[in-house]
Amino acid sequence: MERKKRYAQVGTGGRARMYYEALATTYISDEDIVAFCDQSPTRMQYANNILTQQCSHKPVPTYAPHEFEKMIDEQKPDVVIVTSIDRTHDDYIVRAMEKGCDIVTEKPITIDEHKAQRIIDAQKRTGRHIRVAFNYRYAPHHTKIRELLMDDTIGQVFSVHFEWLLNIQHGADYYRRWHRNKINSGGLLVHKATHHFDLVNFWLGTTPERVFALGNLNFYGRAAAESRGVETFYDRCHGNAAAKDDPFAIDIESNPTLKGLYLDAEADSGYIRDRSVFADDISIEDTMSVLVKYRNGAQMSYSLNSYMPWEGFNVTLNGAKGRIEYTALEKPYINAGGDKQDEGATVYHKIHVCPMFGKAYEVPIAEKAGGHGGGDPALLDDIFLATPPFDPFHRAADFRDGINSALTGIAANKSIASGLPIDVQTLVQW
Repeated sequence: MERKKRYAQVGTGGRARMYYEALATTYISDEDIVAFCDQSPTRMQYANNILTQQCSHKPVPTYAPHEFEKMIDEQKPDVVIVTSIDRTHDDYIVRAMEKGCDIVTEKPITIDEHKAQRIIDAQKRTGRHIRVAFNYRYAPHHTKIRELLMDDTIGQVFSVHFEWLLNIQHGADYYRRWHRNKINSGGLLVHKATHHFDLVNFWLGTTPERVFALGNLNFYGRAAAESRGVETFYDRCHGNAAAKDDPFAIDIESNPTLKGLYLDAEADSGYIRDRSVFADDISIEDTMSVLVKYRNGAQMSYSLNSYMPWEGFNVTLNGAKGRIEYTALEKPYINAGGDKQDEGATVYHKIHVCPMFGKAYEVPIAEKAGGHGGGDPALLDDIFLATPPFDPFHRAADFRDGINSALTGIAANKSIASGLPIDVQTLVQW
């Protein structure tokens, strides 16, 4: 019998479960989860409880961050899955590659150009393989856009308009968590928009060349709230009477997952999951506009607003033979706070093709179960199956895809700070 491929996972927060649960169940015949690494013993125990109680899997050894190399030496993983806080991705990726491991990493692959360069240099030095988990590529409705463009449905694409809306349930959650500090997440133009910037790179088969951006904190944060007449403020939601009638508050004690991962882990992690969204220390924007010029000559106007009454997107692609109008309404979701099947799930989505000559028509889209509109199960198959099915759309993303997506947001951050356009590919040396 062939040896199973061994996986260790660093970071056991809300996004981690999708990977270790899949390894312990769906892919157990060929793959296995063999270790966890996290700053919080409580969170690792929570993950082990999932393994033992819901997956019929034995508990795995646990390690603190300073024991990362020890974990690799003792457990000998072939692959390290990186689902830690964004600012630490580069560190774990580089350390794992230098110990001879391949990588599966959550997006964004990293948050600034210096960390990106560190990953590029380490990959050259070690030759290890990096997969970036761009699940949006695998959602049937997003894949359909790739298929239409590959079939030359609207000819060469000259321009894209991409409008993303985060509602006051999901959108507000970024301002409660560690994502609210740009030093941790790179802001939403890196953490969230990496999905969208990657989709455009993927759809058009190109990379960003120049970026100009504007951004501001207009709705969240204390100063913005005070300007609207808000008078009552608090630090965190849990145990605070002032939060009881606040529609922007979250109750982490009543949700077993949020309680187990975060409230119960506060003593050993120091992490507060339910901060007020109207605090002074928020350093990310909530209103963002970006212009991108691509290497193939296409251009994009992009906007992201995180305080909207509904969640979803409007995308238009304009080409030499016509236009694609693409829209979706997504279900509200709070990370680790609800059914994982609802994360990124759509209430409806519609693709409308308008040929230059001829009648406009709607494109049928296959419906698939699973998080992110069916993208998560397809992504996991592509990563973990010993022999994944042939993919004519080439959705698997490597470190170059991950870095090119992140660089769009990184350049946008630099443009917001400087007021100048940024030449993207001067930020790193490939």
